Amino acid sequence: TPIGNLEDVTIRAIKTLFSVDIILCEDTRRTGILLQELQSRLAIMFRYMIAKPQLMSYYDEIEDKRIPEVIDALTQGRNIALISDAGTPLISDPGFRIVRECLKRGITVESIPGPSAFLAALTSSGLPADNFCFLGYPPEKSARRIKLFGNLLSIHRCIDSTYIFYCAPHKIVQTLEDLKTVFGDIEVVLARELTKIHEETWRGTITTAMTTFGSPKGEFVLLFRAVSSK
Repeated sequence: TPIGNLEDVTIRAIKTLFSVDIILCEDTRRTGILLQELQSRLAIMFRYMIAKPQLMSYYDEIEDKRIPEVIDALTQGRNIALISDAGTPLISDPGFRIVRECLKRGITVESIPGPSAFLAALTSSGLPADNFCFLGYPPEKSARRIKLFGNLLSIHRCIDSTYIFYCAPHKIVQTLEDLKTVFGDIEVVLARELTKIHEETWRGTITTAMTTFGSPKGEFVLLFRAVSSK
C-alpha cells in the first residue's frame, strides 16, 4: 500500500485487492477508506471489478487468534491478501508468522512489490546504497540502544555499511543522543513525510539534528554511516 502518495500504488496491487476474498489489514477502517479512495479515483478501471472483499483485522495483539482462521479460509480455497497500513507488509509490521505458517503447509505465497519507506529514504539520502542494513525500530530503552549501536560500530570494522532505522517522533531526540554517545557527532540523514506534500530529507550532524527536531512530527527514517568523528 502507499506510504503517503496514493498514486504510488501499483496496478497489480489494485487488481489483487479487488479480486481476493479477504484482506488482512492492521486497521479495517483505514483500509476501507483506502479502497473507497481507490475506487473513486480509478472509476473506469473498477467498472468491471464489482467484488467487494471482506476486511479482517490483523495486528500483533490478535495474530495468535487470526492464524488458524486464515489457514482455515485458505484451505477452503479462498484467496487472501495481506497489507499494512502503509508500505510493504512484514517490514516492521505484522505478517511474518502467517507467511511462515502458509509455507509450512504448502500454501502458495506470492509477493506483490510496492512502496517501502526505508528504501525511498535510502535512495534519496545521498549515502551509499550498495551495502546497507535495515534494523527496524531501535530498542525502547537507552541502555539497549547504546549496546546495539556499539555492536554496529564493531561490525563496521569488518563491513562498511549504511544503517537504517525507523524512529517514532517522541523517540528521535533520545535515539540521536545515544547514537552520539557511541559514534560521536557524525552526520546523519533524517527523512519524514515521505511521498507526501511536506516530504523532507534532512542532512547534518547529530547535534544540529537534535536542535532542529526538538519538537518533531511524523515518523522518521534515520540513516547513517558508522564513522565516528571522535
